[in-house]
Amino acid sequence: MSEINLTVAAARALHLAAQDMLVPRRRRATKADVLAAIWRMGMLQIDTISVVARSPYLVLWSRLGDYEPAWLDELLAEGSLFEYWAHEACFLPIEDYGLYRHRMLDPEAMGWKYSAKWMRERADEVASLLAHVRATGPVRSSDFERSDGKGGGWWEWKPEKRTLEVLFTAGELMIARRHNFQRIYDLAERVHPEWHDGRMPPLDEVRRSFVLHAVRALGLAKAAWIPDYHRTRRPHPSPAAMADEGLLLVGRVEGWDEPVYIHPEHAALAQQAMEGRLAPRLTTLLSPFDPIVWDRRRALELFGFDYRLECYTPAEKRRYGYFTLPILRRGALVGRIDAKAHRKTGEFELRSVHLEPGVRISDRLVDDVAASVQRCARWHGCPQVRVVNAVPEEIGQRLGVALAASGTAAPA
Repeated sequence: MSEINLTVAAARALHLAAQDMLVPRRRRATKADVLAAIWRMGMLQIDTISVVARSPYLVLWSRLGDYEPAWLDELLAEGSLFEYWAHEACFLPIEDYGLYRHRMLDPEAMGWKYSAKWMRERADEVASLLAHVRATGPVRSSDFERSDGKGGGWWEWKPEKRTLEVLFTAGELMIARRHNFQRIYDLAERVHPEWHDGRMPPLDEVRRSFVLHAVRALGLAKAAWIPDYHRTRRPHPSPAAMADEGLLLVGRVEGWDEPVYIHPEHAALAQQAMEGRLAPRLTTLLSPFDPIVWDRRRALELFGFDYRLECYTPAEKRRYGYFTLPILRRGALVGRIDAKAHRKTGEFELRSVHLEPGVRISDRLVDDVAASVQRCARWHGCPQVRVVNAVPEEIGQRLGVALAASGTAAPA
């Protein structure tokens, strides 16, 4: 194809098209669409915070609209997906298991996710737990009573939970399924019996595959963006060298010094973007762990959106809120909403709404954001929406009016 030269707006459109976030869906999602979405992203990051729907379910909603969350759990139990450390803990297509097997065989390289000291000093306990799983079948950490007198956060996991996790990181155990989002562990050979290490690709091939997968998922990528997607370690393959081999395309974005790399599968999309024929029309809310925003540097460089998750920041130091959801509107990240789903009372609370500086408040913007909030609230089983705070105040007032007109504003 001809030389690829993109405006920043076209680069955003290409990225969103690759993530299937360009236009609203025209048909109701199916279970197959859940798997296809994860294939397109390459992974689906897991997080347990539940002030709104847990992140993996929300990431899928942003792409699929209303769908049945149980489908994700079913795909894991059926073996179409597996869990492992990718960008972080993620659901992954089972066909990619071989790409992650090298990490399992070198678990000490996984940092805090694995403790060689724990495995060494508690070898007898580890062996006993493995024997228990082998003899009696899958287990949950809750199957074991706490015996050390401690309790509380993740830093004080009971010994059996820590052992289960290090065995998971080492590939001895896999997640067979989840129940109420709690992991159920079983022997890897029972969860994925088709696998044998003779099928494992060479490490150099794995590294190159991660580059190709990341670039395909992102639509386009600066070289510096690529390692973060799968959290790969050095040495990193050179995308420029891979482009010389014909494995990647090279493009330029107006105002950027570095080139960008594009997967050949996206050549037609890149051409459409360059010709201005990719028009973003989707408005939706994003999880903080959505691939579009999980890399803070990439979100800033591509969208001009400075995003930080503040749930780990002391409340008095938070600027926007505990678990703010970025607002994607027609190709731009225009603000963020700190939301909480009160499922028992059926209320979706917008604790704060912040628009980005310079975003012009128009009737169309208000209608787009209000409709997106209504869809999200309805999917949560919360038909009433309440706006508590907003910056600027005008967006809160106008959202309230729009919600009242649709009959979804919570009563005062």
